[in-house]
Amino acid sequence: MSSKLVSASISRVSAAAALPNVVLPFPAARSGVVAASGNMLKCNSSSSHLASVRAMSTRANRRMNMRDSVAFATPSTSKASLTFKRSLATEVQRSSNFTKLNETHIANLAKCLSTPSTSILTTIAAPEVGVQAVSADELDAYNNDWMDKYHGSSACIIRPKTTDEVSKVMRYCFENRIAVVPQGGNTGLVGGGVPVFDEVIVNLSGLNKIRSFDEVAGTLVCDAGCVLEVLDNFVGEKGYMMPLDLGAKGSCHIGGNVATNAGGLRFLRYGSLHGNVLGLEVVLPDGTVLDGLSTLRKDNTGFDLKQLFIGSEGTIGLITGVSIITPRKPNAVNVAVFAVPSFEAVQTTFTTVKQHCGEILSAFEFFDAQSFELVQGYATRAVRDPFEDRHPFYVLIETSGSKKEHDDEKLEGLLEHLLESETITDGVLAQDTTQVSGLWALRESIPEAAGKMGKVFKYDLSMPVEKMNELVDVMRARFEEKGMMGEGKGIKTVVGYGHIGDGNLHINIVADSYAPEIEAVIEPYIYEWIAEQNGSISAEHGLGLMKATKIGYSKSQTSIEYMKKIKAAFDPEGILNPYKYIQV
Repeated sequence: MSSKLVSASISRVSAAAALPNVVLPFPAARSGVVAASGNMLKCNSSSSHLASVRAMSTRANRRMNMRDSVAFATPSTSKASLTFKRSLATEVQRSSNFTKLNETHIANLAKCLSTPSTSILTTIAAPEVGVQAVSADELDAYNNDWMDKYHGSSACIIRPKTTDEVSKVMRYCFENRIAVVPQGGNTGLVGGGVPVFDEVIVNLSGLNKIRSFDEVAGTLVCDAGCVLEVLDNFVGEKGYMMPLDLGAKGSCHIGGNVATNAGGLRFLRYGSLHGNVLGLEVVLPDGTVLDGLSTLRKDNTGFDLKQLFIGSEGTIGLITGVSIITPRKPNAVNVAVFAVPSFEAVQTTFTTVKQHCGEILSAFEFFDAQSFELVQGYATRAVRDPFEDRHPFYVLIETSGSKKEHDDEKLEGLLEHLLESETITDGVLAQDTTQVSGLWALRESIPEAAGKMGKVFKYDLSMPVEKMNELVDVMRARFEEKGMMGEGKGIKTVVGYGHIGDGNLHINIVADSYAPEIEAVIEPYIYEWIAEQNGSISAEHGLGLMKATKIGYSKSQTSIEYMKKIKAAFDPEGILNPYKYIQV
């Protein structure tokens, strides 16, 4: 740090001396971070210099266990009242257009696969082709989503190993009107990757090969079933990184990421997958293989069809191959967390950070005081509090650049300006990889902590930045007016956090139970409020089954009708991921 900010009286405190009893949560450091000198630097607007701060604990594991314990009742084969345990009921009819599986279908599907005995998991035996029946329990991992929120009743899981096998399976299903659900790592939050009824699940985990990597251009071509973290490690060894980073990176598939247009923590710096995906290989509902695996950065010939499949949630095709551009891994990564007196100051801080950090800014996250308290009380393992006092808001910034000295200079100027202007009231700057991880844990442990405190109503929304905290305050006020806020009254807490850089707010409403009266206070009010702000009811989680009937809050009827026409053009039989996304 500059001499202007650092006093000669700074005392250095070792990690052992400062925190003798600290429990280190999940010692996985953030990849690509360059270690610094050791102790974390702390800034406080009440003094003219930076003081040393207690060492930080390591960052919580990025895959957080966000279990809601919300489930659909197991449906019958004709009709299901898909009822949340929190009493949110949605009537869905099983389409009579879809064929019910029998032994003949299983035998014919087996012929589409090179190793049917290991590529099909089913409760329907077809001994003539070597397929043995298994118990329904063995299909649970595929029928249920990872949060144990949605439950299907598929009798057949198909795990193809090649695009050709996927094509043959889809051709047979199309010709016989057998409904299909594409499935990747099954890490979604809105029920898009599990069946509603008895649809066949085509799980793409067997398509997991890296096809090529151009070390000059940084273009990666891979199968859709490759795990995001595996890809990040692979390109990382060559000096590159994936353009997206998610909490579920250890399980999610790149094909699923593309199908849901996943955002994540690198969105601010590298943008969406609409800009990073160069080409796709897609199997259409009738089995046609659409080979668009281009590695060209520029191609201005005809309609850019790949864009239709990015974010389509597996409703018009199964993505089997992805060509994607990977950026260079930064040489220097810095993380700081600032305490901020108001949400207006959060916005001012964001503007100031953009001015001072410019091209090296890679993340700007915010979380409120309630989120901070939640993490301190309910995170799985200790997430150390680096501040002496509590504050209304906190912001986390991350910078990523090619030259540490250059980045440090920018951060020094930023900190000096923020302190002198009293935009922030306190702050800490990580000095090594452990502290980087510890600071990220303050933000990333929020969903996990909410799940441990109680039953969580989760909403993923986008809106103008200046409106983000207003909605949180409005929801708290609604519960106060109803006499529902407080221990034993129904609502334990309402927390707001998210990505300021792209206007994405996450509201977690932590309740005693999934009671219908709580649901009635939230919905449809929260969607109506978002519609009034011209926002989106889904910023990054997608629609799936949860919001399939809610798209009208964000899209016009004309837009919805054209979406239905696109669906009908690609999937005239409607067999691919039915009942979801936009209900046709």
